[in-house]
Order: sequence, then structure tokens, then C-alpha cells
Amino acid sequence: MMTHTTLPPRRTPGAPPDAREPAHVPVAHVVRGGLVEGVHHGSVVVLAADGSVEFQAGDIEAAFYPRSALKPVQAVGLLRAGLPPLDAASLALTAASHSGEERHLATALRMLHSAGLSEDDLRNVPDLPYGAPERDDWLRRGLGPSRLAQNCSGKHAAMLITARARGFRLEDYLDPGHPLQWEIAATVEDLTGQGIARVTLDGCGAPLFSVSLHGLTRAVARLATAAPETEEGRVADAMRAHPEMVAGEGRDVTRLMRAIPGLIAKDGFEGVGIAALPDGRAVGVKIADGADRARMPVTAAALARCGVDPRTLAAFATAPVIGGGQSVGALRAAGALAPVSVP
Repeated sequence: MMTHTTLPPRRTPGAPPDAREPAHVPVAHVVRGGLVEGVHHGSVVVLAADGSVEFQAGDIEAAFYPRSALKPVQAVGLLRAGLPPLDAASLALTAASHSGEERHLATALRMLHSAGLSEDDLRNVPDLPYGAPERDDWLRRGLGPSRLAQNCSGKHAAMLITARARGFRLEDYLDPGHPLQWEIAATVEDLTGQGIARVTLDGCGAPLFSVSLHGLTRAVARLATAAPETEEGRVADAMRAHPEMVAGEGRDVTRLMRAIPGLIAKDGFEGVGIAALPDGRAVGVKIADGADRARMPVTAAALARCGVDPRTLAAFATAPVIGGGQSVGALRAAGALAPVSVP
């Protein structure tokens, strides 16, 4: 069973980040009835428009797994590897962790059919829809886990049609040694500006490349500032045009992109979040314990450091703490982020 591996050395812009235990710091407090009930540790980086580090907390240089927050970078890698032309909604789904809405499933299926493929060709792990309303409806209809319903099916469909276009093997497209995955890895190294420290498998079964939080945030800033005709710009523009395909109705990533013009944003399991503005200002967040509830309040506080209007961020800056069916406190950014977090 695979745990992790390393890539053979090749020419990269920088050395791989250190594979060490990250030195995280407190970044969010859970406040109930006026007392701090819980503390979430993590790391945060804010980049200025020129790419310099404007703010950092915790350990932004340790190797970590970005999980699904890496999907926009992988989508660029697929374009560079020969992904056939897609409409903007399909390209946004390639970078998505979708909710399993009907439009998400229909788009992924249409992508497969365009290359003469079907759901049976997918090799991602079958799952229920990720979105809570979609999952409830799925179960009411008596349906079980499905490769198409799994939230990464857009990425997997794009991998398959790219492999077919290039004449690569289809049956093992998820093998880290597959030529398609090697080309995606090369893009990850190019855009992050550093070598890959470790390779393992993500929850969906696709290869997962470890970089640093700094490197990941640098990569998303490159997408956000890219010219429209470039592969990076095409992915960024697709995400901006179709935030509903990147996540889904009611999901915080979709709502955040709709609230802030020009922003691209992506979440990932284990408390990872990235966001970047068209001028290159960008933020990266990793919550140490993987708690998704802390990701968006910390991301909002980091975006406030970028100069985003706190009034725009107010809807994202806190999460309610419930007692007896009513709000008795809030989860909010803490530590060095607290002075600029939205009250």
C-alpha cells in the first residue's frame, strides 16, 4: 500500500520544502458565552501584489498536502498537457470540488462523452454527493455511492480526456508514474516555484503533491494575474465566470467569489483555503486540526489584511456557536489576525 514517495530530481525553480512537523500557531478562537472554549491552530500567509510576504503566522514553509486546493493548479497542468478545448463551465468543473448538483454531474458526463468515454472509465472512489442538500436528495431517491457524484469527478473526467487526446493509457491514469501525472507534477513545480517534497494519494485516488503553503499561495497568485490567453488565465477566468461550478449553491467558496469581483478561491479538505485577487494579492490558510469550520473565518481575516473591505467580508468572518438552538458565541480569527478581523 502506498504511503508516500519522492519524485526523481529534475530542474525546478527551487528546492522542495522541508518535510517537518509544522510550527502552527493559534489562528481562531471558539467563544461560547464570553469564554474561549476552543482554539484552532494553523498557519496563514498573505502575499502583496508584488509577491512579497505581507503577513505570515505559523509555518508557511513546511511541506504539506494542499488537498483539493491544488485543483486549479492541476487544471493548468492538464491544459499544458493537451486537455482538449472545453467551455468555461467545464473548465471550472475541472478545478472543482463540486456539490453534486445536477449541472455538475451533467457537465462531467458531457466531458466524458466528448471523448467517447463513460462513467465506467472513471477511477475515482465512488461517493455520495458532497453538498448536504444534494446528498439528502440522492439518498431519498435510493441512490448509492457513485464515481460521477464524487466531488472530484470533473478533475477525473478532464484527466481521462487529456490522456485519450495524448494517446496515453487510460486504465492507470491515476498511477503517480503515469506520463500524464508527471506532466501535472511539472506544472505544480513551475507554478509553486519549488520542488515537490512527497507524493501520495488524495482521497479520490489521484496523486497528491506536497508543497509549502507559501508555494501554493504563490501559485494561485500566478493564476489570478495571468493573461487571458494563457493556460493559467483560462483557468482563472473560468472559475470567475462560473463560481457555482467550482463548489455549488450555498457553499462558502462560491459565495466568496461572487462577493468579491475578480477573486478566485478554492477550498481543500483538512482545513486548506486559498484566494487571490486580480492584482496578485493572495492568501493561503491551513488549519492544523483540519477543521473546516475555522477555514473561512481565518481566510476572511487574511483577506482583510489584503485590503478587502471588511463590510464585504462580514458574512464570512465568523461562524455561530449554538447553545439551546440559539447563538451563544462565535468562531472568529484570533492571534495576530484578530486586530483586523471583522467584529
